[in-house]
Amino acid sequence: MVLAFIEHLAGAPTMLSLEVLTMASRLARQMSRPLEAVAIGPHGVAAKGILSSYGVTALHVADDPRLAAYVPSAWAHAIAGLVDRVNPEVVIGTASDRGGEVMAHLAARTALPLAANCTEIAAGAPFVVTRQRWGGSLLEEAHLKGRVKLLTLAPHALVAETAPSRTEMTVHAFTPDLEEKDFRVRLQPQADADTGKVSLAQARVVVGGGRGVGSAEGFAALEELADLLGGAVGCSRAVTSLGWRSHSDQVGQTGTRIAPDLYIACGISGAIQHMVGCRAAKHILAINTDAAAPIVTQADYAVIGDVQKVVSAVNAEIRRVKAGQPSRNPA
Repeated sequence: MVLAFIEHLAGAPTMLSLEVLTMASRLARQMSRPLEAVAIGPHGVAAKGILSSYGVTALHVADDPRLAAYVPSAWAHAIAGLVDRVNPEVVIGTASDRGGEVMAHLAARTALPLAANCTEIAAGAPFVVTRQRWGGSLLEEAHLKGRVKLLTLAPHALVAETAPSRTEMTVHAFTPDLEEKDFRVRLQPQADADTGKVSLAQARVVVGGGRGVGSAEGFAALEELADLLGGAVGCSRAVTSLGWRSHSDQVGQTGTRIAPDLYIACGISGAIQHMVGCRAAKHILAINTDAAAPIVTQADYAVIGDVQKVVSAVNAEIRRVKAGQPSRNPA
């Protein structure tokens, strides 16, 4: 059996968890094994309707009120108890901050091998995984051995897709045997700021700015472009280091990894750490004065010119089109 560890928000699986379900479903069919899932917390049962679309036959819900908050050791202890009871051949989770932490705790608690940041998985003898190393700049092929294989799936390694047909599901609530020491490290309640804007991780269009934008005030044009396109604004690490934008806007290895339909990179050189964060974008448009910048060479489209002049012209053209006015530069 293949067991997928699902992260959810009040019962709604995260996008990365839907990607995990897609990979887990493929793996289960490849192995001719059933696919089951585990969700932590009292709202986990609400995920039932979505999971049946991904081929899940059983949902195990760790229903302990103390697990409503994120408690990595306790979550891992709950999954470890389930693994002992249902004896899966594979357990797969996300390589998100939480998924990676919980799966690492699970590996330490069970003394089982863990392969992190996988992009491809081939079940068989041997059990072969391809995983990202060195921040995604290197792909490693490895053989994974063990009674139970633990895996995390690299963000945006594939596109989430539902299974060919819905499955009939059963739900099994269980109360894990937890200890007080499991709750020594826990996440305090948080209040997310309601900015009214599209989140960077979920945006279908991202407008990113780098040092070439010139200043914090220079991001005003990028903000306008993002608003016109219904997208979000991101930035490079250099920008956060300069204090122009907050770290929450950073795209890259140590920031948010994005997978928009279009990434417009403005004044960004394209260091490997940044490319790790945007490589899942379907299309990249680079605006830069340097035709030899790394991101220009990797982009699908490029405009060589001053960021402020180019973006201002694009904004004016979009406003004109939205207003139903004829273009000043007809083709």
